[in-house]
Order: sequence, then C-alpha cells, then structure tokens
Amino acid sequence: MISPLKEAVRFLLRVFIRRNRELIYREAGFLNGFMHLLMKQRNTGARWTRNERDELKSGLRHLSCYVPVLIIFLLPGGALLLPFLADILDRRKRQRPRAG
Repeated sequence: MISPLKEAVRFLLRVFIRRNRELIYREAGFLNGFMHLLMKQRNTGARWTRNERDELKSGLRHLSCYVPVLIIFLLPGGALLLPFLADILDRRKRQRPRAG
C-alpha cells in the first residue's frame, strides 16, 4: 500500500510535469536523442546502461533550467524515478506490447 505522503508527492510531480509538458518536449527536441533514450526502457523493456543514465542526467540538467521540478530526478536515487517521468511524458494512449 502506498502511503498518503508518497501518493501526494506522485500527484504533485505529475501535475507539475504535465503543466510543463510542451516546454519539456520543445527543449528536449534540441537534445539529440533525449526523448528516444528516455522512452527506451518503456518501449523495449531493456534497462538503461550507465552511460545512458549519464546522458539522461545531462539532458535533465539542461531541462531543469526551464522546469525546476525536474531537479528531483538529478538527486541521489532520482534515477529510480525516470520510468515515472517516461510514463508521464509518453504521448501514446496505450503502452506498447513488449517484444519477446
């Protein structure tokens, strides 16, 4: 069971990220392959490598200048929340079936 505090944090993160979604999409478009890399785990089920996580953090550092709430993903342990970010930013209505 999720505690009320965790649920409130998830709700607020979702609200702040959705409110700034278009800005995130626009700025991420300037970062070569950022959105593709962010969605990798969601689309294929494959885990991010250490280098890929470093690339994601670099992109998030850039994006956090425009959307400060994204700083939470740069904190220690913030990489655990990256699938949550990918879920919020996913433009598809339904999740793709995983291969194999």
